This record gives sequence, structure tokens and C-alpha cells, in this order.
Amino acid sequence: MHFTKVNDGQVEAILDANSLSPFQICTIALCALVALIDGFDTQAIAFAAPVIAKVWSADLSLFGPVFGAGLLGLTIGALVLGPAADRFGRKPIIVLSTLAFGVGSLVTVFADNMTGLTAYRFMTGLGLGGAMPNIIALTSEFAPKRIRAFVVTSMFCGFPIGAVVGGLVSSKAIPVYGWESVFIAGGVLPLLLVPALIIWLPESVRFLAAQIGGAKQASALLSRIDSHAVIGFSASPPRPTGPSTRAGIGALFAERQVAGTLLLWTAFFCNLLVLYFLINWLPSVLQRAGVSLERAILATALLNAGGVVGGLAFSWIIDRFGPRMVLTLAYLGAAVLVSAIGIEWNSAATTYGIIAAAGFCVIGAQFGMNALAAEYYPTSLRSTGVGAALGIGRVGAMMGPLVGGVLISLDLGTMRLFSIAAIPAVVAGLAIYLACRATAPNADETIERGQIPLTNLD
Repeated sequence: MHFTKVNDGQVEAILDANSLSPFQICTIALCALVALIDGFDTQAIAFAAPVIAKVWSADLSLFGPVFGAGLLGLTIGALVLGPAADRFGRKPIIVLSTLAFGVGSLVTVFADNMTGLTAYRFMTGLGLGGAMPNIIALTSEFAPKRIRAFVVTSMFCGFPIGAVVGGLVSSKAIPVYGWESVFIAGGVLPLLLVPALIIWLPESVRFLAAQIGGAKQASALLSRIDSHAVIGFSASPPRPTGPSTRAGIGALFAERQVAGTLLLWTAFFCNLLVLYFLINWLPSVLQRAGVSLERAILATALLNAGGVVGGLAFSWIIDRFGPRMVLTLAYLGAAVLVSAIGIEWNSAATTYGIIAAAGFCVIGAQFGMNALAAEYYPTSLRSTGVGAALGIGRVGAMMGPLVGGVLISLDLGTMRLFSIAAIPAVVAGLAIYLACRATAPNADETIERGQIPLTNLD
């Protein structure tokens, strides 16, 4: 007996031959909503921690394990639920992850000690970590290749926007309704979104096209993108279901892709280390240097705002010129600008401009990295690859605040501190340059064109 599949080349051709349809826009918008609420919930504890510390008469330094538990949950969620989506589909994992971080946020209001708060943040982090690689993968798989990086980045902008919205909401809600209000909002919003995801979020058309027996569903989705498309089917014998055919972290280390995978991981780790160093320590370092609290907060906001602009700009350029030189130069620029933050400039406007430019490069390059990872791996490994890269990156995110704390304790001086903080950005740039020269494991195109190097994306 034979089964039918839709040829992946047909999927790519139909996506590339059409502008974004209302169906695709709706799908991407739902992913962006998940990203927005994800950003809100990820930052919620940072908004609430000072108030919780005051209410519980606890030292703010005790919240280190609470912050770490959330990031650990993010790491495990990305590493575990990424591969799960490559086996069971993007949609069920996105729905499950959204439900998990909604429930995790909601039950946080019942915490009455640090142990409970730490456990609830870990639970919330599992859902948050599982959602992110899969909305990146799903968005990538519904976007035309010519604008794929820009579409993925635009969707991912929901994350920092959610963090900004969370800050605005928290500043108004916490004084009136207490710290619990942030977690109630962070729990109710995703739970309200779950039914919409179940009803309107489609499964990945490329995931279905790659599945034996998925031709009917894939062709139905393609007809919603282009009602005039002629879709052919190819006969395919049933494949073995042994471990070698199942998605998993080990599959990222096949002979032809181990170098690229390790280099991508290096870039994710180094960039998120720099990013979380800046997010966590920039306000404190600036205050220690004599900047007022209000201006330190403004500087952090400019860092994030520069990142959103940078992400959109880099993705637009990557779609036209490829990722290798764009991201390599972005990271080298990030190293220069992060070092420059430590210089005592005569003008506050100059300092703000350099901080915004650093965000443009550091955060903007991270957005480009998300799109690159989604493009690098084939459909059968996309969520696994993106999830693993994000998971390793989260380890860097956990290390950033710790390394910053050690450096600050050494009293190195502001200039030397930021110069050392810039070193990982140089490493990230070198890793991306080498990764884009490595052979890409994009097996979606193997049958027709053989293994393709990432330099073909340049």
C-alpha cells in the first residue's frame, strides 16, 4: 500500500508565487499575540519583585533563584517541546505551551513564600520556553522565502512590545490592585487566547506536506493561500518509525550538520549573554556612575526600542543580501557600541544614542538569528533546531547577570567593564560567519538540488 504526500517544492513555489493572503496574515497575527503575551509574562516577575519583597519583608537579593527558575524553565521548555513539535505538529505544542504559561502565571497569585514563587515561575517558564521556538517555526513555514526573515522578525516583535506593555500596565495596576494583578492578567490573557488558537491556528502546511498521509490537509491549506493552485501528489512508501526517523536533539549532530549546529549555538549563547547583561545591569551601572534612576530607566527603554527597529531593519536586509555578512557586521558593531557605553561622554544625548544603537545591533541581531535558525533547518527538524538554539541561548541569558555581578564586584571601572562585556559579541560574529559557510542540513531541498550551503542564502 502506498500513501501520498505533497512535494515540498510545490509548497515553496505556491508560497513564493503569492503575496501574503488573509489566511497567512491571520496565522502570523495569532503567533504574534502568543509572542506578545509571552513577553508580558516573561517580564512580569521583574515588575512585581520589588513590591513582593516589600510586602513579604524580604531582601530583594533573594529573588535571584526566582529569576533563575523562570529562565531554567524557559531553557527546558525550548529543549523538550521543540523536538515534540517536530513529531506531533506545531499547533498542539503551541496550544499546550500557551495553556501551561497561562495556568502557571495564574497560580502564582497563591504563592506566599519564596519556595512556592520559585516553583510557579519554573512552571510558567516551561510553557513560555515551549511556545517561542514553535511560533517562530510556524511563522517561517507560512512565509514566502523572499520576505521570510522580515515576517518572522515582525512576528517576534510582539515579545518586546509585550514587555513594554507589561511595564505600562504594571505601573498603573500594582499600586491600585497589588502585585497579584500582574499575574492575573498574565494568566487570563493566554487562557482567553487558547480557544482562538484551537479554532483558527492552522497546523504548519510544510509539516503536513512532509507527513505520510498529510496530503489532503496540506492541499486544503494551500488552496486557502492560492485557490487556483494545481497541487500534485507523489507516491511515497511508508517510512520506518524507528528512533532514527524521529526528531530529537541528536538529529542535529548528523555528520554534515554538527559544525553548523555548534556554531549557531555559540552565537545564540554569546549574544543572549551580552543582551541579558545589559538588560539586568545597565540601570544599576548607570546609577552608580551618577545617572538618575529616571534617566537609567529611559536608557533601558531606548535599548529595547533600538532593538525593535534593528530587528526589522536587519531582517529586511537579510531577505535581500543573505545573513552572513549582515549578522557578522551587526555583531562587530555591537561589540564597538557596547564598549562605547563605558566612555564618559559629555552629552547625555550622545550616551542615549549609543545605548539605542547598541540595542539596534544586539537585540536586532538576535531577531535576525531567530529567522536564520528557522531557515537553516529542514521542516523535520525546524522546531527541534530553533528550540535547541533558543535553549542554549537561555543558558547564556542565565550567565549574563551572573557574569555581570562578578565583574561589577571586581570594581573594574565602567570603561573596562563594558569592554569585557563586548567580547562575546565578537565571538558571536565570528561564529555566524563560520556557520554560514558550513553545510546547511536543509533536507527539504536535498532530493532536487542536493545539500545546500548557507552561503547560497547570501
